[in-house]
Amino acid sequence: MEWVTITAATLEDAKSLALDQLGVAPEDAEIEVLEEPKPGLFGRLRGEAKVRARVRPTSVRETSRRERGGRDGERRGGRSRSRERGARDGRDGERRRERSDSRGPARERTPDRERSADDGDVARDDDVSDNRRRREDAPKVPVTTVRDAATTFLDGLFQAAGLSATVESSIDGEEIDIAVQGDNLTMFVGPRGATLTNLQDITRVVSQRRLGDHDTRLRVDVGGYRQRRKDALGRFALKVANDV
Repeated sequence: MEWVTITAATLEDAKSLALDQLGVAPEDAEIEVLEEPKPGLFGRLRGEAKVRARVRPTSVRETSRRERGGRDGERRGGRSRSRERGARDGRDGERRRERSDSRGPARERTPDRERSADDGDVARDDDVSDNRRRREDAPKVPVTTVRDAATTFLDGLFQAAGLSATVESSIDGEEIDIAVQGDNLTMFVGPRGATLTNLQDITRVVSQRRLGDHDTRLRVDVGGYRQRRKDALGRFALKVANDV
């Protein structure tokens, strides 16, 4: 039976659709997971689930049925221990064959494949070198330009959310610190600062990567969360030092 490939929003949906298309029960199908959705920003799933499936080969199903029938007959008729050992050996061999079939044939590493892998490594090294040269040759983006792009984005974001917030910034060499103050901003901090970390990553994409900046360091704080956490860690470290 040929393999069928199914894509769906979730892994369970993909498996269910594959069984529907094959028209068999789960125990009569072989299903391999090719891709699973990955967690994205703000807890949302990114991507889709992809599986491939086929009807389990007839010989395997018939052998399994014969083994089950043999075991029932042995229980009813009290067959000898030698027959039981033979059945167990047969089942072990079948399981090994099934595992071997599910993994597929082993791929031999031929000289052509080795050359292709070496060529791929060289190409990747060349790409890295080209990217590094392009960054070195590109004109330096002013720190104030990166700062302005970040504050403009954050101003628009909080206005779109219907929140009154003040966005302040400071520059120290190549480091940019942006502080957002206002009421009802806890939703942009999240549990243990997870949402704040995502917000900072998005701001970096908007202000640094789009401008081609690779020199500045940008940090975003909302409602003084990072400063409070820094102060708390400092007090804890001082307490531990005094207790020693």
